[in-house]
Amino acid sequence: MKRPRGFTLIEILVALTIIAVALAAGLRALNQSADNANQLKLRTLALWVAENRLAEAQLLPELPPLGAAQGKASQAGIAFVWQQTVSNTPNPAFRRIDIRVAESQAPDYELARLNSYLGAPPPETKDKK
Repeated sequence: MKRPRGFTLIEILVALTIIAVALAAGLRALNQSADNANQLKLRTLALWVAENRLAEAQLLPELPPLGAAQGKASQAGIAFVWQQTVSNTPNPAFRRIDIRVAESQAPDYELARLNSYLGAPPPETKDKK
């Protein structure tokens, strides 16, 4: 007598378990990828905020004042907070500027940091005609 061909219940359960584990791992990888993309976006926008602060400091007619400052900025609809510290260097014609940017919802979690040096603008010369 010939037995009907097919899968047993145990074989089907083992196959379903393997598929469930594979799908769970794939879903976790997809979720991590989405989180990484969002984090990269936040870090890029925070760096733009820091670069904007540096550009504003470079546009000043004189060296920025020593000390710390803080404020808020928005980039692509996301609110950020920044902290800026200006300090002396051994050369009095230069100042060091450190800019730290975080998302306003998590101000203790630094997303971007920018360190740079600013030089004193050259003295203006009057054209002699």
